[in-house]
Formats: sequence, structure tokens, C-alpha cells
Amino acid sequence: MNIRNWTKFHTLGMIIGFIGPIIYIPLTMLIISQVKNFSFNRLWDMFFISKSTQGKFISLSIIPNLFWFYISLNKEKYNFAMGVILGSALYIPFILYINFF
Repeated sequence: MNIRNWTKFHTLGMIIGFIGPIIYIPLTMLIISQVKNFSFNRLWDMFFISKSTQGKFISLSIIPNLFWFYISLNKEKYNFAMGVILGSALYIPFILYINFF
């Protein structure tokens, strides 16, 4: 991809792809706490204490970005879809650092 071809839809998709998981982390914790009968506060505390738990929850919270990706592909908004993938990919170095170091 050439930087000269960068559009505002790339930027918008990248912002949604990056901010979406931040919003979905508490929602993911709430769903898991309901399914596993854990206290939400316990999971919230574990998220900030344990690095391995952080990596798992961040990885799970990236999955809802597939919704935005799928919708944008169906509407043939390929620039937005590429931005969502790039925004989601920004989490890869952080997740790898948490899981392996």
C-alpha cells in the first residue's frame, strides 16, 4: 500500500479497529464472568494484576472487530476494512510482549 493512496476511510477504520477492543474488554469480562460464575470485580482485578490475563482478554476483545470488517467488505468499503485490520494489528506487538516476556 502506498501512503499516497491513504484516505480518510483508512484512518476511520484504523481508529475503530484500535479503540473497539478498549471498549470491548469490560464487555468480554462481563460475558465471561456471567458464563463462568465469577465475580466481575475479581476478573477486573486479575486483568490489572496478571499480564497473562491481560493478553488473553485483549486477544478476545479484538474478535468483535471482525463484525466491522465483515460489514465493510459486504458494502465494498475496502479502505475501511483495511483500516480495521491495521488498527487491530496494532495490538500484536503488545500481546506478544505480554505473553512472551
